[in-house]
Amino acid sequence: MAFKRSSGILLHPSSLPGPYGIGDLGPQSYRFVDWLASTGCKLWQILPLGPTGYGDSPYQCFSAFAGNPYLLSPEEMLADGLLTQNDLDELKTLPASRVDFGLLIPKKVTLLQKAFSRFQSSPEHLRESFDYFCAENAFWLDDFALFMALKDANGGGAWNGWPEALRSRRKTALAKARKELVDSIIKHSFFQFLFYRQWHKVRKYANDKGIQIVGDIPIFVAFDSADVWANPDLFFLDESGSPTVVAGVPPDLFSTTGQLWGNPLYNWEVHKKEGYAWWLSRVRASLQFMDILRFDHFRGFAGYYEIPAGEPTAEHGRWVPGPGKDFFRAVDKYLGDGLITPGTGLPIIAEDLGLITPDVIELLEAFDLPGMRVLQFAFTGPENPFLPHNYIPNCVAYTGTHDNDTAVGWFASAPDHEREFAKRYLGVDGSDFAWDLIRAVWKSVAVFAIAPMQDVLGLGGEARMNFPSKLGGNWEWRMNENDLREDQAAGLRDLNWMTNRSS
Repeated sequence: MAFKRSSGILLHPSSLPGPYGIGDLGPQSYRFVDWLASTGCKLWQILPLGPTGYGDSPYQCFSAFAGNPYLLSPEEMLADGLLTQNDLDELKTLPASRVDFGLLIPKKVTLLQKAFSRFQSSPEHLRESFDYFCAENAFWLDDFALFMALKDANGGGAWNGWPEALRSRRKTALAKARKELVDSIIKHSFFQFLFYRQWHKVRKYANDKGIQIVGDIPIFVAFDSADVWANPDLFFLDESGSPTVVAGVPPDLFSTTGQLWGNPLYNWEVHKKEGYAWWLSRVRASLQFMDILRFDHFRGFAGYYEIPAGEPTAEHGRWVPGPGKDFFRAVDKYLGDGLITPGTGLPIIAEDLGLITPDVIELLEAFDLPGMRVLQFAFTGPENPFLPHNYIPNCVAYTGTHDNDTAVGWFASAPDHEREFAKRYLGVDGSDFAWDLIRAVWKSVAVFAIAPMQDVLGLGGEARMNFPSKLGGNWEWRMNENDLREDQAAGLRDLNWMTNRSS
């Protein structure tokens, strides 16, 4: 797509400040948009917005189409007459400095149940909008709401542990479940109605301020998801519904055993026969949330690493060709049929980090897709492709990502030779390293320059969002109430003007 030179901030809504245990889609999201607009930045990058499960990762969701009810704003539900002030006060005992998911989730679920009960008892002012939402989104919502209702009825367990008739989606069993679990199905549909309602308001507010939303589409979906349960033929599963092969990456310099992600792999031949219908629906639904899509693990569309299910590590796998150009031609045609302005190209950023082979480069170039450059990875020597003098205009430059340490954290723990090279290259003493990286990325030729909010604030490793190989303690970081400061906004505003990113 013909993107315009601009800049932005990476900040997931859960990291916004506020008194209710987690950042949400209420007043603080509008306050952040106002602050971001005042800086001259034009992009707000977020992580996937889907409903999180075990591990709280936005990259392992119960649906590729649904929104996360934990991000719903209590204040917006109060304004809708679904909650009382006393209901909101019960969440104020939660910590404000981080998201404590173990404490948050049961309290938020109780709050959401109260909102649903009030809707059921007095639905008049929302009923028409709710019914319209359900009809418009039936292509994914019907399966998702039933999936969540069945999950609740089965103690929260993964779907492959349900009774066989439900695992295999026998029509009589599903019809019985829809009748017996009707209230629970409506409840989960209602939570999605509220999420879409609240998020669309936030997105429109941002768009009206000249800010576009950049959001992630993870290439793979979680096994314990409505997507896999409702569409088993689209994945490599055995007769019991268990994956036969799973996703990951092979051993490399960073891991001697590779990374075993465990996601089920797509049966791309079936997808192709169906005209990639499920994927096209996913893209359409994602464009209701975002303006620009960042395809996570883009190289998997050229070729993906297949690991036999049951392997303890990723050491024993093989590379398999992905759908490649045929898939993106289908996406291009689909989006060109009224979803985007004809001739503007795909609104896609490719996460092309890691092993980049000629087939990946060919795919990027064929569809003119910008890849990523992460400056934090750059300081091994002058030939490193992540150094700004090696950038091309059609790329997106970052100081770091949600999977990296913060800039200050990296500088404190980096090998001495990398730290010294960074200071020499940037011409700095390292006393303001986060902003040294921001200035370098903003001054580059990259069409987009993006920094995590933690780097704007100059925070250390304690503010890291995610440790990819660590279980627990991730996705918890939150801003403080006083972090949206005018001096930081002024610094970005001046930098955006000097580097021609705010016009």
